[in-house]
Amino acid sequence: MYKTENIKPILIFPAGMPRSLDYLSTCLRERRPVIGSSSLDYDVSRGKYPAWCHLPFVNDPAFNDALKAAIKEFGIGGIYTPNPVVWGYLNRVLQTIDPEVFLINDSPVTNELSGYRAATAYARQAFNAPLEIGSPIRPRQSISELEIATLFRHGNIIPGMCDGEKISALCEIFRYAVEGDVVEIGSAWGKSAFILARLAQCYGIGNTLCVDPWSVEFLKQNDNGGLVDQTIDQYDTNETLRVFEMNLLPYNKGDINYLRMASVAAAGHYTAHRNATTESFGSTDYAMRIAVLHIDGNHSHDAAKSDVEAWAPHVVAGGWIIVDDYVWPYGDGPQRVGNALIAEHQTQIAVSFVIGSALFIQLSTQLQMVKQ
Repeated sequence: MYKTENIKPILIFPAGMPRSLDYLSTCLRERRPVIGSSSLDYDVSRGKYPAWCHLPFVNDPAFNDALKAAIKEFGIGGIYTPNPVVWGYLNRVLQTIDPEVFLINDSPVTNELSGYRAATAYARQAFNAPLEIGSPIRPRQSISELEIATLFRHGNIIPGMCDGEKISALCEIFRYAVEGDVVEIGSAWGKSAFILARLAQCYGIGNTLCVDPWSVEFLKQNDNGGLVDQTIDQYDTNETLRVFEMNLLPYNKGDINYLRMASVAAAGHYTAHRNATTESFGSTDYAMRIAVLHIDGNHSHDAAKSDVEAWAPHVVAGGWIIVDDYVWPYGDGPQRVGNALIAEHQTQIAVSFVIGSALFIQLSTQLQMVKQ
């Protein structure tokens, strides 16, 4: 928590831009004193600010004197502006207006483009230095560097834990994937679901099915120390599903859908109906032969084991099983399940490796699972 007694107020100008309102929320949450300002005669955002002042447009000859007067009147110590023209002007003249006042933020252009630049760098690395998989499957030609950059950028806008290292690995294994369904167990907001679905589209693998109950009942992980379980009350599962829909719907071409069901029940539905129908995504048919299975549901040992037993038998020869959070600081459920899968079926596995926190397994033949 910030103490406000000795902190000078921050001027947000122009106050009504979306980035300005985001920064206002941060200031209010951290109890920083803040003043809104606009050059409009009437600004609808005025009522959101605890204090307000009017300033001329920056190209008005009266602007410098008006800003100097506002700094003195309100004791302003810093200025936040997401407007690139205003920022550029203040970056040149602010020290002559008042040398003790500084710009809070870096160039808005730099801030806005930083995610795109990072995505471009990730894509260049992934495209020019692909992982050596060692798969017996002949690889497809890689999608373009631009397509990979787009994948990184759009994926990283979505909240979630799928990092750049894992995205790079997913980009590569899809080159070595056979055709079939792409199934994800545990989708939350849809970060990894987007990556999987988009790669399936780019490489012509098949339709994507996301399985998640989006229910508090299934969030408890029984993690070591209980730190994960103590965060459950932060989540509104209905909101999480809506965010998932918002993230995936723009990419749906009739080839993406979901089952709001527990994993084992969803496996029974998948086997019996080979279809998922939702109001948001319409109706999608599935082949009931899985090319890529991404297991990222409940991380308790029993839940992860049930996920593998229910879904792994549908993964065809040449298909991939990904056990996410194989390396997980809060417990060893996924790791124990992954290790058991390799130990029990090593003669049916063509490739296995760990990238980041995920275990990747490519099958040489379809598994015959025996429930224990």
